[in-house]
Amino acid sequence: MKLPVYARDGSRLSEEVEIPDELVAQQPNDHAIWLAVREEMFHRRQGTAAAKSRSQVRGGGRKPWRQKGRGAARAGTIRSPLWPGGGQIFGPVPRVYSSAIPKKVKKLARRSAVAYKLQEDKVRLVEDFSLEIPKTRDILAVFHSLGLAEEKTLFLTNDFDTILYKSCRNLPRVQVKKAVTASTRDLMDCSTLLIQRSAVESFCEGLLHAS
Repeated sequence: MKLPVYARDGSRLSEEVEIPDELVAQQPNDHAIWLAVREEMFHRRQGTAAAKSRSQVRGGGRKPWRQKGRGAARAGTIRSPLWPGGGQIFGPVPRVYSSAIPKKVKKLARRSAVAYKLQEDKVRLVEDFSLEIPKTRDILAVFHSLGLAEEKTLFLTNDFDTILYKSCRNLPRVQVKKAVTASTRDLMDCSTLLIQRSAVESFCEGLLHAS
């Protein structure tokens, strides 16, 4: 499968880039995508939520009143979970959220995500370019020229370009990533995949072969 390369002004260049047939013919695996996205979301969780149980609440060391003779219900501590200021029953405790999956499943998930984009014709290639200074107006003009101003776009570059990143960070529909670091969630959480010409080889290499 060959994809055309576009200039930053939206014009189509004469160059075409060959996309490996393995990616085009890849049968997307929805379960692998789900596992990879779930693992990434788990790793984003801090797991620091906590509440004190009755053994951790300060005070309540003595019995508030005698067992019998007052006509009131018996009570052993003022820090009972039934009392205001008492401990919490089955409250949250710090925990580690983890869901490790095999490397092969991770790679299958990324290939499946790219396969969906290729089959839906949602992959665009653009020439290598950068800006002299960070300017959102200039990068927005590029997306307008490519017809992507209203689409949620993942912009993949060969190397991390600070100027491009700063130019795009105020655009709510655009995310800039280094091509080899784009995760399955990044690839799925966009409507269009925009890849710079120099990043195509490394991106495809990372999808097809072991790192």
